[in-house]
Amino acid sequence: MKPQVFFNIIMILLVTVSLSSCAVVGDIFEAGMWIGVIGVVLVVALVFWIFGKLFR
Repeated sequence: MKPQVFFNIIMILLVTVSLSSCAVVGDIFEAGMWIGVIGVVLVVALVFWIFGKLFR
C-alpha cells in the first residue's frame, strides 16, 4: 500500500471518529429544525401576501 493512501485512510478514520459525537449530531438537527421553522413561517407569510394581492 502506498504511504499516501495509508495516510488518507488514517485521516478519514480520524475525522469520522472525531465528528461522530452526539453533540455534533444534536447541533445539526437543532439547526435544521430552526431552518425548517423559519422556512414554514416564510412560506405561510408568502401565501397570505399572494392571496392578499389577488383578492383586493
